Amino acid sequence: MSIFTKAAGLLIAVLMAVGAVAQSSDPVPASNDIADKLAKAVDYYSNLEFDSGLTMTQGLLGRPDLTAKDSIAIYEVLSLINYAKGQEFQRQAFGYLEKISAIGPCVLNLPRELWPTELRDRWYKLTKAKEMLVCPSEADPAIRTIAIMEFDNYSVGKFQEELGYLAKGLADFFQHDFSQISSLKVVERDKIDYVLGELELQQSGKVDKETAARVGKMLGAQLMVFGSITQLDSRSTRMIVRVVKVETSEIIASVDKEGKPDYLALEKELVKDVAEKLDIMLTDQTKLVLQESGTESMDAVKLYSMGLDYMDKYDYVKAYECFRSAYEKDNTFTEAKRKMEIYRPLVG
Repeated sequence: MSIFTKAAGLLIAVLMAVGAVAQSSDPVPASNDIADKLAKAVDYYSNLEFDSGLTMTQGLLGRPDLTAKDSIAIYEVLSLINYAKGQEFQRQAFGYLEKISAIGPCVLNLPRELWPTELRDRWYKLTKAKEMLVCPSEADPAIRTIAIMEFDNYSVGKFQEELGYLAKGLADFFQHDFSQISSLKVVERDKIDYVLGELELQQSGKVDKETAARVGKMLGAQLMVFGSITQLDSRSTRMIVRVVKVETSEIIASVDKEGKPDYLALEKELVKDVAEKLDIMLTDQTKLVLQESGTESMDAVKLYSMGLDYMDKYDYVKAYECFRSAYEKDNTFTEAKRKMEIYRPLVG
């Protein structure tokens, strides 16, 4: 059973021992109200009632019936709320992540989407120090792990600058769409950025099929996706996507699309074409989800992509403003709405 709370219009997954029981042989905790109280604490967090959330969460720490998963859940919420309270509470927030790491980095699947970028990066640092950046449980032979790299922008003239942020946004859209395919596990975009930083490849832009084996091994990925956009005029553009098999650095799929610069429509077509090349059968439900996600507003896409860039720089105020503006451009743009609500507690 999974425990969820709907806070500020966002269905937030609150990880609890009860929610994790279905994935393990651990006994059900003696008291399921731990999950309910943590869900309420996250609700306080989403409504900016940080002290109320902390009081409720800290009250759980002394309970004698806590399992390892319970403790991780409690420390996770404490880290999240302390981080939101500001710079002077950052040390406590990081300390709770260390407590989780001490219990075990792979007891539960962390980090969660709800975590802000800096907490996620700190978590990757802790898990890498324990050589558990990739958990053994993730090595499921029936599921291929895929990493989508940030797209290259080979456009010329004004399009080089105008589409600068889009390279990041397209990778995010690909990640979201591939994550809808049950036979694939998609590596988190910020984990990719962390690994590239560790290997000093992030700024050099030298990540290609030749370095894929090194990067892919750290990410636990069997496949890596490399893409590019090239817009020469206002009427047409070209998108290319190549899939590299990490073990051999061999290109096993290549898709090329040309058309008017409707990048989200092209992205959807490329996702379907790549799935076909990889012999992945898309269900009708998956096709429907792919069709309904995203936006037709290019302005919203650009704002969303800028928000991702600010998010990566820990500038949550500007990230939130971009996601909110993207959602205002198109109120069917669910990805913008979700990220807007994730970062709202961090802007006061």
